[in-house]
Order: sequence, then structure tokens, then C-alpha cells
Amino acid sequence: MVQITRIYTRSGDKGRASLGDGTRRKKSDVRFDTIGDVDEVNSYFGLLDVEVPVSLRKLIKHIQNDLFDLGADLAVPQGEALRIGQNQVEFLEKQIDLYNAPLEPLNSFVLPGGNKVSALMHVVRAVVRRAERSMVLLNEYELVNVNALKYLNRLSDLLFVLCRHLNDNGKSDVLWIPGRNR
Repeated sequence: MVQITRIYTRSGDKGRASLGDGTRRKKSDVRFDTIGDVDEVNSYFGLLDVEVPVSLRKLIKHIQNDLFDLGADLAVPQGEALRIGQNQVEFLEKQIDLYNAPLEPLNSFVLPGGNKVSALMHVVRAVVRRAERSMVLLNEYELVNVNALKYLNRLSDLLFVLCRHLNDNGKSDVLWIPGRNR
């Protein structure tokens, strides 16, 4: 278990930080960008937790714990013990199937919105997509846990389905009308 006794160490004052294996890199390194993007996603999930219906809070906390595991994967270069596994990806897939089952098929794209919590969840979905792009970029330079990549991809899909769920199972979705304002 992690024990944190000091909050500041001064070791990052010159723009470098340590990874989990002790190696130091510039804070501008793409690995730290990706870790930061995942941290931002998890922070937004904390905001979701106070906004979503009680019925979704257990799922939100489950995902937050997985996101910490994902961040830990990123903090230790490939080859160390990986925390995100296929079972966590499959968990998200089961949640997608569960929440998607009662939804009517779409005939157009959905505009972010519908209600406050759905709109907020769309923001989180977009931030997850950014974190995924950061991880793909990192993977171009260094190997990344393939399940971590899958996890973020499925997570954005789950958020989309949950947005529709929160919009009265899609009845309050705002659909895109191509060329509407020409």
C-alpha cells in the first residue's frame, strides 16, 4: 500500500519528475502528458459522482479506481506489473451492453446536452477521447499496455451510452440535423 507522508519534495522544481521506477524525465514528456490527461479524466469522474443519480455512483467509483490503476500503469514503463487487464475492458463492455439494451437505435448523431448531467458526461467523454489520443501518441514512442488503450476506448463508448440513458433512455436526446441552419 502507498504511504504518503510529505506532499512537497522540491524534486520537481526544475521541470523534471520521477516515474514509478525512479527514472526522471522532463514534465513536458509525452508520458507525463498522458498521465495528466488520465488524472483529469478521473477528476471529472469525481465531479460526475456528485451529479449522477445514486444508481450510477457505484459504477463511477469502480471506474475511478480503474483509472488509478491505469495511471499506475502509465507511471511505470512497460515491462513492469500491469494493472489494467482484459477483465476490466470486458467489465466496461458488459456495462455498455446493459445500458444500451433499452435504447432505440439512432438515426442521427447526438448533440451534447439534453440535461445538465448528460451534458457534463459528454464533456467527460470528450476528455476521455483526448486522454486516449495522448496514449496513442505515447504508444508511438514507447509500448503502452494494450488493455489500457482498449479501456479508454470502451470508457468513452460507455459514457456515450450513459448520456443517452440519462436523457430518459434517449427520449430527450438532441439529434443533429445536417444543414439545419443554412
